[in-house]
Amino acid sequence: MKVAVLVSGNGTNLQALIDAQASGALAPAELCCVISNRPDAFALQRAQKANIAADVVDHKAFADRTAFETELIAALERHSAEAVVLAGFMRILTEGFVTRFRHRIINTHPALCPAFPGIHAPQQAIDYGVRLTGCTVHFVDAGVDTGPIIFQESTPVGPADDASSLHQRIRALEHRLLPRAVQLLANGRLSLDGRHVVIATD
Repeated sequence: MKVAVLVSGNGTNLQALIDAQASGALAPAELCCVISNRPDAFALQRAQKANIAADVVDHKAFADRTAFETELIAALERHSAEAVVLAGFMRILTEGFVTRFRHRIINTHPALCPAFPGIHAPQQAIDYGVRLTGCTVHFVDAGVDTGPIIFQESTPVGPADDASSLHQRIRALEHRLLPRAVQLLANGRLSLDGRHVVIATD
């Protein structure tokens, strides 16, 4: 399965996918391209270093979200992408885009969904005073971090934590769980029963 990765920033989750591919742990998934909506995203350099096609579709160059997504889909089609991973991609996708890749878009979010959707989730968790937070790997639907959950894992929130230290621990969970979810998708082992993701056994 050819998998495209959409990025906006540093790309640590992308690097986890690249490392998994290099070790053989992503097969039969293959990273076919990395596309950023920001031309200065460091993730593009990670892709180039790994000899993965790296493209830019700058959302600022388009009049509206529909025009941006039309070009984004065209770029995905040029690379024959069959599935999409959002790895720090800071744009909300429309229902039309999600339908185009129905049940083939995976995202990771640094909170235990449905808690703390959107941006700054680790800081939201600290501000709320929760004792546990974590990460969620999920299918993408038309909402914000509301899609069916594939994996979740928790980490405690300590009294000395700030958003940076907490996010660092959450990222370690994401880096382990996201490649596993992509590998399961490529193997045809993920299916949906309503909102429940069913993982077929080996």
